[in-house]
Amino acid sequence: MTQAQRRKYNQRSRADDVERTRRRIIDAFVECVRELWFDEITLGEVAKRAGVTVRTVIRHFGGKEGLVTGVAQYVAPAISEQRTVSPGDIDAAIDRLFENYEKDGEVALRGLAQEPRYPLLKPAVEAGRAGHRAVAAANFAPWLAPLSEPQRDAVLDALVVVTDVYVWKLLRLDMGRSEAMAKQRVRALVEAVLTQLAGGTCPSDPRFSNDLASGLR
Repeated sequence: MTQAQRRKYNQRSRADDVERTRRRIIDAFVECVRELWFDEITLGEVAKRAGVTVRTVIRHFGGKEGLVTGVAQYVAPAISEQRTVSPGDIDAAIDRLFENYEKDGEVALRGLAQEPRYPLLKPAVEAGRAGHRAVAAANFAPWLAPLSEPQRDAVLDALVVVTDVYVWKLLRLDMGRSEAMAKQRVRALVEAVLTQLAGGTCPSDPRFSNDLASGLR
């Protein structure tokens, strides 16, 4: 290995180490968010869980506001990727949605509840909202693509609403519905939007025409 190659390798290795450290800190912060209210989270606790010093946390992120921005940078895109499926696959879209909500729905609700009190949470919350809309646009693209822009916006608004975490909360936490039943309800709502607002277009799946009624039983 030449000196130039060795230097390039060392630079890449250092960059990888920095990235791993940053990700470990963000993972620790997210772990704290799952268990604590925002004002209960300290940089010391984040550092302890990440296995680094407080000085390291500050060097990488500055403070809690930087950690929130880090969530928007690292976590939100990963969630969007996990929830994106082949366009038009309603069952897969709902399955992925519930995978995310069953794991982190209550964390999302906790963040939304604290948003008015802590404006610095806004970057992470807005990243989540933007990701949710982008995923809906991608997953239901076959129905959205033929529409005019105003109609497409209206249908996408409705799809965002019926797949929102608060719908999951109402069904799973407030009403106590099983996960299977909650999925069925959400599928019926999605189908109602697609058939009633997207021009009555139905997918080729023969179950589609029957699921709207069965999902509401």
